[in-house]
Amino acid sequence: MEERKGRRIIMFPLPFTGHFNPMMELAGIFHHRGFSVTILHTSFNFPDPSRHPHFTFRTITHENEGEEDPLSQSETSSGKDLVVLISLLKQCYTEPFRQSLAAEVAGGGTVCCLISDALWGRNTEVVAEEVGVRRMVLRTGGAVSFCAYAAFPLLRDKGYLPIQDSRLDELVTELPPLKVKDLPVIETKEPEELYRVVNDMVEGAKSSSGVIWNSFEDLERLSLMDSRSKLQVPFFPIGPFHKHCNDLPPKTKNKDDDEILTDWLDKEDPQSVVYVSFGSLAAIEEKEFLEIAWGLKNSERPFLWVVRPGMVRGTGWLESLPCGFLENIGHKGKFVKWVNQLEVLAHPAVGAFWTHCGWNSTIESICEGVPMICTPCFSDQHVNARYIVDVWRVGMVLERSKIERKEIENALRIVMMEKGDGLRERSLKLKERADFCLSKDGSSSKYLDELVSHVLSFDS
Repeated sequence: MEERKGRRIIMFPLPFTGHFNPMMELAGIFHHRGFSVTILHTSFNFPDPSRHPHFTFRTITHENEGEEDPLSQSETSSGKDLVVLISLLKQCYTEPFRQSLAAEVAGGGTVCCLISDALWGRNTEVVAEEVGVRRMVLRTGGAVSFCAYAAFPLLRDKGYLPIQDSRLDELVTELPPLKVKDLPVIETKEPEELYRVVNDMVEGAKSSSGVIWNSFEDLERLSLMDSRSKLQVPFFPIGPFHKHCNDLPPKTKNKDDDEILTDWLDKEDPQSVVYVSFGSLAAIEEKEFLEIAWGLKNSERPFLWVVRPGMVRGTGWLESLPCGFLENIGHKGKFVKWVNQLEVLAHPAVGAFWTHCGWNSTIESICEGVPMICTPCFSDQHVNARYIVDVWRVGMVLERSKIERKEIENALRIVMMEKGDGLRERSLKLKERADFCLSKDGSSSKYLDELVSHVLSFDS
């Protein structure tokens, strides 16, 4: 489509895969509606622009570049301290972001608005005001977890936070159906900083010109209504993002992707394969890794497992597996370092998704009608898992404390049963609702039209 009179949207994603990918999908939606898109991205975790040829990328270099990498200061005993890392990123990149945004606006052409990740908080608000650009925020997680984050002050007052082991299974009466163990906290050496980051995210959304959600009304109607009443800003639940852009040129594929899909998945029976992936950040212990491996093998079901290099603490990749394990499973199981998850979940051979319940994985699985086994690790994953199991009823939980081969075999047997507990039937019905929201009369399509009009109104 012809670009709208040179009108441009500037986007500022958080530099983590789970935040970057939905921002790029949103960029694709705007591009398809005729806008040009400029991505301001930190030098930390800078992406490969060649994978996104429709957009202009600008690198933001932080003030101490080459001296102290923020990541080096953000370690805990269990790996990355995401709270500290987010705080350091905000500190390091606020001033360079100010300079970059000012340069983009001064460079000519109409800049309709800035869309920043909600986790950048109010930092971007001050900068946008200075250069005279309206600011919207993208919430890359669900509304159900946002409600929990917005309730943090109340949860602290009521004594739910910080979480006490003795109260883990207690119902949070103010946020049903959540239990105390489901609250979206992150292990950190700076617990007060967690509350500051969360509060900044909520207040930043409240002071924005609108919030864009990778969700749809039929999935999260009550949580969206609750969030809208608290924030009092325009809301645009236009998700699932990845389903909007089917007619855009596909991202570059490599030979390994085709091998997984054609040489392996295509040979498996319909709904027979267990797809396993715990996302881009979660780390597991070697003992957990081995129990999962044996549980998958003993289930005698074909499985495709994404094991990121370094995901298993203290190891490079698969060296923890017993001698002869890979040879013994033969064609029945496949370990890979990465897959195109959207294509895997859409493949007819996939019958279940064992997931960490990150929001992107959750909504992608819902869109394909694939039942889930839920093993949340941190943050909003616990909230998502509770809703998957108890509200949407399209999955079952397998807690990390119960990752033993017998428990795994039992979970796989339940989720892969043809009738099961109605999981597959409910999953397919929820898929139908996701499909309808993107139709001409669907809620997401209508909200997208409203969003485009809203953005265009900023410079009228």
